[in-house]
Amino acid sequence: MGSSANSINCEGKMVTCGFIDSHTHPVFYNNRDNEYAMRLSGLTYQEIANNGGGILSSVEGVRNSSEEQLIKKVTERMDRFIASGTTTIEAKSGYGLDTKSELKSLEVIRKVNNSHSIDMIPTFMGAHAFPKEFESKRSEYVKLICNEMIPAVANQGIAIFNDVFCENGYFSVEESRYILETGKKYGLKARLHADEFSNSGAAILASEIDAFSADHLMAVSKDDITKLSNSKVVATLLPGTTFFLGKKTYAPARDILDEGITVALATDYNPGSSHIQSMPFIMTLACLHMGMTVEEAYQSATYNGAVALGIENNVGSIEIGKKADLIIWKLDTLMDIPYYVSNHPIDKIIKNGNIIFEA
Repeated sequence: MGSSANSINCEGKMVTCGFIDSHTHPVFYNNRDNEYAMRLSGLTYQEIANNGGGILSSVEGVRNSSEEQLIKKVTERMDRFIASGTTTIEAKSGYGLDTKSELKSLEVIRKVNNSHSIDMIPTFMGAHAFPKEFESKRSEYVKLICNEMIPAVANQGIAIFNDVFCENGYFSVEESRYILETGKKYGLKARLHADEFSNSGAAILASEIDAFSADHLMAVSKDDITKLSNSKVVATLLPGTTFFLGKKTYAPARDILDEGITVALATDYNPGSSHIQSMPFIMTLACLHMGMTVEEAYQSATYNGAVALGIENNVGSIEIGKKADLIIWKLDTLMDIPYYVSNHPIDKIIKNGNIIFEA
C-alpha cells in the first residue's frame, strides 16, 4: 500500500475485497422484536402485517423522529455493517410513505454517507406499502407517488434508484410498472422486490422494463427464470429473509445460475423480516440452503452486488484502478468464510486505502 511505512504484513492471512450489500432498509427508528415473538408463537409475516405489524408499524417511528435521531440510529447500524466487512451498501427509504418523510429518509442517507466511511447507494422506495390513510384509496397513493413524490425526489437529487414492492397485497404488476416507468422519466433507475411470497409476475416485469435487479425471487417459476435469462437483470437473492422468517423455501439459486443469470446476495437488513447485517452469514446460508458453491457465493456477495448497483467499475473486486476496499482475514481460504458461520476472525478492514477497523 504505497511506501514501506504504510505497508501491512499479510503473511499467513487471506485478503479479499469488501462485501457489497445491495439490498438494505436501514432507515427506521424502532426495532420490531415484538414481531419476532409473534412469529415464534406461529403467526406468519402476512398475519402480523394484517394485525397492524409489518412495514406500517415502522412508519410512525420514522414520521415522528427528527432527522438527527434517525442519523444517530443509522450511523450506529453502519458501524456494525463495517465490522462485518461490508464496505458498500444500497440503502432504501420506504418507512415514511409520505413525501416529507421519504425526503427526510433520503436526506438521512445522504448525511450519514457523507460522514461515515461506508459507501451508501440511495434508493427511493415510496412504494413499499400503502399507508393507513390510503388503505381504501390505493390508486390515489400510486398517483401521489408518481405525481408528487418522484418529482420531489428527483429534485432533491439524492436517490439513484426507485424500488417497488411488487407482490400480492402490495403493489400490482400494473401499479409497479407505472411507478417504475415514471421514475425512469425522472432519471431514477428501476429495481424491484419480486415474487417474494407468490409468483406475481414481477420477475417478468423486471425483464420488460430493464430493471437493474429483481430481488427475493423465492416464489419465481422456472418459466419466469427462463424469461429473466433473456435480460440483463441481476437476481438479488436474500436467504437471510427466508431464514429469519422461519420459512423453508429458499430462492432457487441453482436454477437461476444454471440459466446464466447474474446472482447477487444481500442481507435485506430491516427491522421486521431480516434483522441481519452479516454478509459472511448470508454466504453460509447460500451454501447450505441454496446449492451455491463457496466461490459463487463469494462472487455474489462482492462483484455481482456491485453489478446490481451499476458500480462494478469502482468496487467489488481487487483490481488496479478500483477502490482499495479490502478485508484482511485471519483465515486461509474462501471456504473458511461460510465455515465459521457467525464468528469471523477479521484482522483489518480497509476502505478507500485507509484502515477503518482493526480487531
